[in-house]
Amino acid sequence: MRPARAVLPLFLAPLFLLIAPPANAQPVREASALKIDELIRIDGVLDEPAWAKAPALTDFVQFAPDRGAPATVRTVVRVLYDDRAVYIGFENFDPEPGRIAASLSKRDSDLREDDSVVVCLDTHHDRRSCYFFLTNLLGAQFDGRFTDNGTTQDSTWDGIWRSAARRTEAGWTAELAIELSCLKYRPGRDRAWGLGLGRIFPRRLESSFWQGRVDSPYRVSQFGRLTGLELEKASKALQVVPHVTGRLEDWRDAGASAGLDARYAFSQTVSGDLTLNPDFATVEADQEQVNLTRFALSLPEKRNFFLEGSEIYRQRIQLFYSRRIGDIHGGVKVYGKAGGLEFSGLSAQTKPNEETGAGSANFSVFRLKTDFLKDSSIGFLAANKLAGGRNAGTAGIDTSLNFTDAFRFTGQLAVSYGEAKAGNVAFFLRPTIDTATFHFHVRYTQLGEFFGDNANAVGFVRDDNRRELDSALSKTLWIKRGFLERVEYGSNYNIYWGMNGVLRSWQIDQGLELDFRNKLSLEVDHAEEYKLFEAEFRNRETELTLGYNTREWRSARLSYAFGRNFGLDFDLVEGSVNHKLTRDLSLEYGLTRLIFDPDPEEESTWIHSLRATHHFTPDLFLKFYGQVNSAIDKTSVQLLFVYRFQPPFGLVQLAYQRGSTVFGVAGERTDTLFMKFAYMF
Repeated sequence: MRPARAVLPLFLAPLFLLIAPPANAQPVREASALKIDELIRIDGVLDEPAWAKAPALTDFVQFAPDRGAPATVRTVVRVLYDDRAVYIGFENFDPEPGRIAASLSKRDSDLREDDSVVVCLDTHHDRRSCYFFLTNLLGAQFDGRFTDNGTTQDSTWDGIWRSAARRTEAGWTAELAIELSCLKYRPGRDRAWGLGLGRIFPRRLESSFWQGRVDSPYRVSQFGRLTGLELEKASKALQVVPHVTGRLEDWRDAGASAGLDARYAFSQTVSGDLTLNPDFATVEADQEQVNLTRFALSLPEKRNFFLEGSEIYRQRIQLFYSRRIGDIHGGVKVYGKAGGLEFSGLSAQTKPNEETGAGSANFSVFRLKTDFLKDSSIGFLAANKLAGGRNAGTAGIDTSLNFTDAFRFTGQLAVSYGEAKAGNVAFFLRPTIDTATFHFHVRYTQLGEFFGDNANAVGFVRDDNRRELDSALSKTLWIKRGFLERVEYGSNYNIYWGMNGVLRSWQIDQGLELDFRNKLSLEVDHAEEYKLFEAEFRNRETELTLGYNTREWRSARLSYAFGRNFGLDFDLVEGSVNHKLTRDLSLEYGLTRLIFDPDPEEESTWIHSLRATHHFTPDLFLKFYGQVNSAIDKTSVQLLFVYRFQPPFGLVQLAYQRGSTVFGVAGERTDTLFMKFAYMF
């Protein structure tokens, strides 16, 4: 079969490289913070005298919808600091204070779906990485890290900070206090940090930033500068969090265990973590989903020990995948950055798995990255599994070369080792153009015939034995008049051959998304593909999605897809609703209905998922999660009560579980009750 339609755009794609825009040459904005010795009460009211003395940062500039234009609403920010924390105060003016969107109160919810403010701190001032902190009118917290000049996000990092907000007659105000002990920085006099400040105004699809006209809201190289800082080393170097967990199964079999988490700051830029007998019992179950491919699904990590700092291990050829590691006796981690050198290491010893019969194994991974030139890096990663006296794993180098603020090149070269001794080399090359409204890339990847056989001991490789070409293009258009507000078009072309030259697959994806001014949105997607497995297959899928208020958290979506998948016709209906029943009670419901014709072995599926959260305070909440998957006769329920008296680490948890929390496994419908107590010293 000749995949001419897929191949032609790939040969034409490099022509787009000729339109790379020049680097943004705007001057870097500067700000100064006021050092104080008075107490700041974090209550959302900027009434302490120090706030009035601090310089006001204004003149926010739109990133969207009218990039480069002044923000349509006024924002004023002031920055204070002392030897313990950095304090940021926002005054957010709003012509309609009663319409401020404030739905999310759960920590680490994506607050960009609410009216919110964002603070980014490049504490190394390397113009490549930063911490980010968002809060909304409810004082909710969303934090994490950006690396690789804002292209890689890690929302699993949890800092120690306080936030509060108040509605006012003119809009709303917010206060943040970020503890220096949770940040990595160089102490000393006359230090400078990179500073990004933003405001999200969802009902106008508007986002604006103090640092000026930017190509991406989190492009660290385009941040402003916070100058004149006099920084002491944070006084608390050691944090110890012991925990005790009790378990009652089927209301008769009781047990208890204890464990320990500890963190030590060797310096203000290097820290280490230790965990002994960590408790993963109350980690939320993996959500069931439909898989119309013949490849394994990559599931997100949810266990805290593996989450913290995980962004440094992310690569396009995934040499380390922490979900390969089961329950562990314990583990150690180290992370640091000094000058242009960033490094991290992790080692964990697993418990024997009674269900699979697998014995204990050691997993270790080491990562090293170094900066060079103005805005580029090169890195090395090695990951190993030692089980039964045998080693298997991966090693490789990768690079990110940023020639301008818009034109970037990434590449990677890796080998795997283990039982397969040949065909174990992989690499990819990928030039990219990214602007505020445009994306284009072309990529060539080669995965040796047996690369994945070894690599999947520690990494995640869906499929090997391929030479692959891929290109993608997307464009966003903002419409200033009429009933349309935004139009997004995207396309992707992919083709790969086996190492012996046999065509194994080609795929074409096209998508168009329309946002209307009446809060409705419409998305149309179509995919055509050819796959060679035991026979040749022509698959296709057309999907229509209707959304309401999708620019905010309170939203509804309904989609219908139809087509043909590996010889079977199918219809797929998916829907979701996010709603606030009361100020403190939120509800999320998802539905999936898959129908095959003909239906082999009754593979047609109903999947329901329901998540409800009631926040008495930001640190006292009750959470319910339940799901049903009819294809495997799975019903599971989790009920979790949490009181964080030392957020985010010191807490009391009470949890109830029924059914399996493992993806794709029905499990026995037994009742289990958990209790966990953790205290931070």
